[in-house]
Amino acid sequence: MKFFVRFAFLLFSVQAYGQDRGDIIQQRIEFISEQTQSENMDLTNLMEQLNYYFDHPINLNTTNGEELAELYLLTDVQINDLLLHRKAFGKLISIYELQSLSYWDLQVIQLIIPFVHVDDRLDQIHITWKEAMKQGKFEEYLRYQPMIESKAGYADVSDSVRQASNKYYYGNGDRYYTRFRYTYKTNISVGLTTEKDAGEQFFRGSQKQGFDFYSAHAFFKGGKYLKSAVIGDYQIQVGQGLNLWSSYAFGKTADLTTMKRTAIPIRAYTSVDESRFLRGAAADFGYRNWSMLLFSSQKKMDGVALSDSTYDDLEFVSTIDLTGLHRTTSEIAKKNGLSERIIGANVRYVQGALRWGAALVHQSYDKPYNKTMQYYNQFDFRGKQQLSISSDYSYVFRNINVFGEVSKVLRPDLDPQKGWAMVHAAMMALDPKFSLGILYRNYQKEYQTFYNAGFSEGSNTQNEQGTYAALKWKLAPAWSLNAYVDLFKFPWMKYGVDAPSYGHEILIQPIFKPSKTFEIYGRFRQQMRQKNSRDTDGTVTEIEDVIQRNYRLNMSCVLNEFISLKTRLEYVTIHRPSNKPEKGMLLSQDIIFKPKISPFDVSMRFALFDTDSYDTRIYTFESNALYVFAVPAYYYQGSRAYFLLRYSFWHSCDLWIKYGVFLYENRSTISSGAEQISGSRKSDFLIQLRISL
Repeated sequence: MKFFVRFAFLLFSVQAYGQDRGDIIQQRIEFISEQTQSENMDLTNLMEQLNYYFDHPINLNTTNGEELAELYLLTDVQINDLLLHRKAFGKLISIYELQSLSYWDLQVIQLIIPFVHVDDRLDQIHITWKEAMKQGKFEEYLRYQPMIESKAGYADVSDSVRQASNKYYYGNGDRYYTRFRYTYKTNISVGLTTEKDAGEQFFRGSQKQGFDFYSAHAFFKGGKYLKSAVIGDYQIQVGQGLNLWSSYAFGKTADLTTMKRTAIPIRAYTSVDESRFLRGAAADFGYRNWSMLLFSSQKKMDGVALSDSTYDDLEFVSTIDLTGLHRTTSEIAKKNGLSERIIGANVRYVQGALRWGAALVHQSYDKPYNKTMQYYNQFDFRGKQQLSISSDYSYVFRNINVFGEVSKVLRPDLDPQKGWAMVHAAMMALDPKFSLGILYRNYQKEYQTFYNAGFSEGSNTQNEQGTYAALKWKLAPAWSLNAYVDLFKFPWMKYGVDAPSYGHEILIQPIFKPSKTFEIYGRFRQQMRQKNSRDTDGTVTEIEDVIQRNYRLNMSCVLNEFISLKTRLEYVTIHRPSNKPEKGMLLSQDIIFKPKISPFDVSMRFALFDTDSYDTRIYTFESNALYVFAVPAYYYQGSRAYFLLRYSFWHSCDLWIKYGVFLYENRSTISSGAEQISGSRKSDFLIQLRISL
């Protein structure tokens, strides 16, 4: 006991040291990524924004608020508070003047300071070719991730066996990635990204063109009438994500600011997700308070094409594959199975604190899409085309921000009263220390668009009704509390749930942060969802309540200007009537060593975990190379360790090397099928080089 008292006293006694770019940005990325509960994600766009605004802080005296919204650190009430203060009292004289704002507390100011500054000078609007070339930035990334342990899918078999079976991959187990990009502030971006996934061929077989995935773009932003334009690959964001939102968006997090979508009309696409992007051209025009976004996209997608002999050999697609993987015979056969075309328009009006928009999106395929009919998916889209329309709004009045969106899909098979989706919400700053958010959504079972990211419990903006309430409370200078409750129901069946169902989710997270160098928080989250019972006679399957509870204790501290520590204990339980209670535990220790005068940075982790099954798996964020995201799942029994080294040299180059390993206990094989590893060890290795000029 004395040891823990002395250790706590040491943590409280350390002096404050400034955080560098990596610390600040990684904290934000970690906070967001852990909410996704997925090993496969790509937050490249968000990281690029934070990196850019760290290097080029937003001028608080000239911003109209749109740039501040892109940081996902402020509510619209807080942004409007700044704009009204500037209108009433003139330009800010000092950054310390932020303390006089009604709805900005010290914690918010500390979060925002690394990305903003105060300057009387106007930002230059006109761009010359000479200036763009002189002040622009060239970056090249080269990444290599080899396969360490051999997997069953890479066995040396004959071509005839590989062709007849989907258990074997055609390519090697290595992953290659390259990225070249030129940027000038946020005004110009030209880039090319390529990737080969593990198991795919490279310059042979079905991939004679080299990489399996190529993505390129040319993007411009900043004109008076032509606000932004892009040719190549891009993403579109509209309203609150019901109608069209081709990038990822936040789900429920411990921060209520993420309940609102902040739409950026056009984004240059720089990620390697092979499905959530558009390919073609888009332009955003502006005149006074009005803007109009026009876009057109046509790209190939993976799908299983079949023929129906009863209709003159009519070809249709039964399955659309969004994984982007082309490793086996069946995956290669799906490649470019159909062509998708999307055209649309988005009109927006901004007047002070009022924002309104309307959008129309038409999506079509070159072949009919006719997925296999099941009870749970009988209301999903089938056919060649559909039209979706929407209207969204946002208004800030004093300390309240109301916002929402209503959308409708139009198809010949739909009744006019069906195919609706809506979300309405309000965020209120009742006090500088207390904020509250309330959100209601209602997505009918017939509503379906292929690129959406509305606030939801499920993975799709479809077949869901719910009410969500969240609060953020600054209890004392060192204490704060984040919490939310979400009540939801699904009026129709879902995959794995053979009846209408309901559930709830509760999160409570108290935070103790007495200084910049020490923080400890606890988290309790309870999720109740209904699923099919595992006890069935093969006829009628009843549904049952499945209750999952997660408990977390997280402590992070800065010992000195070189060393930071983070310790985490996580515990999870699952209770369901048709199965015995299950539990899982994770204990991890991170050490980050970043000497100021050394070109080397080192991050290390050692973790112990013990879970009863895959159902009680625990996700935990890992440090990685720039634009590489890792949130692996810890399950069964064993340990995990990784070592990440960053070496900066020649003032323009960075080299990352990472090695990580899972060691499982009492297991002779890991995973299954083509990914099966014989043994109890699973390793990963990465090397990445960045050249920046």
